[in-house]
Formats: sequence, structure tokens, C-alpha cells
Amino acid sequence: MKLLTNTETAELLGLKSNTLEIWRTQGKGPAFRKIGRAIRYVEADVLTWLDAQTCSSTSQYPRTA
Repeated sequence: MKLLTNTETAELLGLKSNTLEIWRTQGKGPAFRKIGRAIRYVEADVLTWLDAQTCSSTSQYPRTA
């Protein structure tokens, strides 16, 4: 199991790191783990979440995880 930091996850997804921070407070985005004060993302969870965001048209949006 590979754990990613907030910054590494944001880079993988092509986002700013504060986007993930905002999503966590809104209950959006990939699942994360809280280890003490540290936030970590399991790489496999991030890739699974990313795969679930696939759309075939602009009228079809994925359910927010």
C-alpha cells in the first residue's frame, strides 16, 4: 500500500493542494486516512476514485464520492 501526501495526491490529479483540503471539508474527493495529524491518501483509492469520475458526455456527471 503506497501512501501519498496531500501534495503528491494533488500533483497526481493535476490539482492545487488546497483543492483537496476544501474537498475534505465538503466530503468530496478521494477517500483519505488521518494518521495522527497527518492526512494520507492510499494511491489505489485515489486511482479508483479517479476512474469513477469518467464521463462520456457533458450531460452525464459522476456521483460525488
